[in-house]
Amino acid sequence: MSVTQILLAILLALLSYIAYWLRQRFMYWEVRGIAYEKPHYLLGNLDGIHTKRSFLEVWLTTYKKFKGTGPFCGFFWFQRPAAFILDTKLAKAILIKDFNNFVDRGFYTNPEDDPLTGQLFLLDGHRWRTMRNKLSPTFTSGKMKYMFPTVLRVGEEFVRVVAADIEKDAVLEIRDYLARFTTDVIGTCAFGIEVNSLKNPSDEFRVMGKRVFTDLRYGRIGLALIQSFPKMCQRLHIKSTPDHITDFYMGLVRENIEYREKNNIRRNDFFDMLLDLKNNKMLKTEDGQMMTNITVEEITAQAFVFLVAGFETSSTTMSFALYELAQHEDIQQRVRDEITAALERHNGEFTYDCMREMTYLNQVISETLRLYTVLPVLNRECMEEYAVPGNPKYVIAKGMQVVIPAAAYHRDPELYPNPNSFDPDNFSPEKVAHRDGVEWLPFGEGPRNCIGMRFGQMQARIGLALLLKNFKFSVDGKTPIPMTYDKVNFLVQSEHGICLYVEKI
Repeated sequence: MSVTQILLAILLALLSYIAYWLRQRFMYWEVRGIAYEKPHYLLGNLDGIHTKRSFLEVWLTTYKKFKGTGPFCGFFWFQRPAAFILDTKLAKAILIKDFNNFVDRGFYTNPEDDPLTGQLFLLDGHRWRTMRNKLSPTFTSGKMKYMFPTVLRVGEEFVRVVAADIEKDAVLEIRDYLARFTTDVIGTCAFGIEVNSLKNPSDEFRVMGKRVFTDLRYGRIGLALIQSFPKMCQRLHIKSTPDHITDFYMGLVRENIEYREKNNIRRNDFFDMLLDLKNNKMLKTEDGQMMTNITVEEITAQAFVFLVAGFETSSTTMSFALYELAQHEDIQQRVRDEITAALERHNGEFTYDCMREMTYLNQVISETLRLYTVLPVLNRECMEEYAVPGNPKYVIAKGMQVVIPAAAYHRDPELYPNPNSFDPDNFSPEKVAHRDGVEWLPFGEGPRNCIGMRFGQMQARIGLALLLKNFKFSVDGKTPIPMTYDKVNFLVQSEHGICLYVEKI
């Protein structure tokens, strides 16, 4: 037998084994008698993303199809079997009561080779607990008060830019403006730099911020392999972040550390707090335990996740809020009246306490997050085999991915009457008091909820309050009605720009 024939036989044997392995893998739920959707050989139940349907559609259709079949249905996260949680009571147990068995998100992280994956959102186990303890004191209400003037200053510049631009064209693509506003806020608070993308949309920080979401190191096959076999990829020292993204943000952080330490500069922002953690000034947790310093790489990773989680989610939420308010002018006016009244009580000064009095504005933001849940699913990984209480047939295996479809809960008519209608009264104090917290999950729930929730809410409140105080928003012929969603982005985003007619009040 020739060498060519031997190699061909080996290749055929290998392909046959892979085909057999995939077939056995994809029969996981069938042999257990649990309902599931037949998967795609490469993408699993994510088939159609990037081309035919958005991620949001995947979660909504799966939930609608299988709700009532059991506490969870079978799902395939690429080639990995996953439990798709249909029962909010089970979701609550996973996120809170039995959290210690579902600490990790199960995403790929490799800080040694790929420093930006050392961010809090991706870290697992002890590393996550340690970093969470270190960062928690930087996101208290007191720290938000320190950063409030910085965000407000950027917001006031935002108003000036919008006022000038509507003199030239009253129809604005509001999503881009809000992204530039939040980019400037994050650049200032997390990286300590004056970005000013409001006046210069081509600023390098803004451009690189957009490239974070568009520049991928690998295509669909590489992504599927990393997500399906994360432990193997870690042992192979595989990186997931493009080198130019890593180099840019590492360089930015090193330059700012050197500049601030050399010139003894403090600005009471997030970057200052990270420097304190680096320089032995904040080395005790709230319960008094000592902590080790954080490294420059860890500083960069946390500043980076502040960017990723802060500018995109907040700007998208504000865009959708204005989109709905432009279609519901009565609600828009009610918010504006509340903002005006709150400012009058504080002699026209927009303070932190004044912002907190804008309760109906907060209801609008909460309802926007319900209807347009920017992070539509929560991911967890099972640490030890978990039998669902009261349903011994339903077992979540050790190491299995868990998918909690928050956006689908938010659109469930049993939880929210007329779920596809925009109604801020869904979040009146009375209704919130009678609703289980797990039925509203834009920031997650339990010990691993979003650490930056207070900052995100503050940023959105400031941006919307300043805009609604100064401008009226209306629909235009270019406004996308009905809304369609981006098929590429994992986050919920409009497929096209959101154009609104803006007039100064």
